[in-house]
Amino acid sequence: MRKLQSESSNPLYQQLMHRILEDIEKGDYPVGSRIPPEHELEQTYQVSRVTVRRALAELTENGLLERKQGKGTFVSIPRGRQDQRNVHSFHDACRESGAVPGTKVLSVRAVAASPEDRQELGLKSGDRVIETLRIRTADGEPVVLERNHFSMAFSYLEDADLGGSLYRLLKDYGIEPKDGYHAISICFAGEEEAKLLGVAKGYPLMKLHEVIFDQKGRPLHNSEQLIRGDRYTFRI
Repeated sequence: MRKLQSESSNPLYQQLMHRILEDIEKGDYPVGSRIPPEHELEQTYQVSRVTVRRALAELTENGLLERKQGKGTFVSIPRGRQDQRNVHSFHDACRESGAVPGTKVLSVRAVAASPEDRQELGLKSGDRVIETLRIRTADGEPVVLERNHFSMAFSYLEDADLGGSLYRLLKDYGIEPKDGYHAISICFAGEEEAKLLGVAKGYPLMKLHEVIFDQKGRPLHNSEQLIRGDRYTFRI
């Protein structure tokens, strides 16, 4: 039994959503697997059928679960439009799905490289990186909060127009993304992320971490994208 906190300021259905997503992240419910039926969730968490149904409905609407008639509810992370077997720009993927892409640049600056940056981009202790922080929109709706880190070899990005496709811009410099690896997990919107993406604090988001390599096999950049699964999704 995993009783929820009835005295918490967070509604019970939101607490249940978080518990289910935590179980997905831990691997208790792998992608494509069936989650327990409603009556089992009621007993496990000591909540009403109404609470269970609302939690499942919210997760389904957000694209994190999928209901199959007569079979139950299944984990559907990730689902959708952008094919991660290859490297695509957001602009191209958006247009392929019939949406109008847009970008709002929040900041472009040089920051200290993190241990993760040093490992993934082949940097040394004390190196700095160029960080770009942007909101990506589809049909005017904010759908992705994107943070990219590049080595200082790309310092020209500080003065470039990053309001369009970054990969098209890099192509002008003879650089093309050709390969990458990707890791997807679940997180919950903090106050700032919620404000930028137009969602409530604690809203479940897909988190995509990528390391992209250029046509010569060199690390090009890494990125972290927080994605509204109800608006923009991926195909693996």
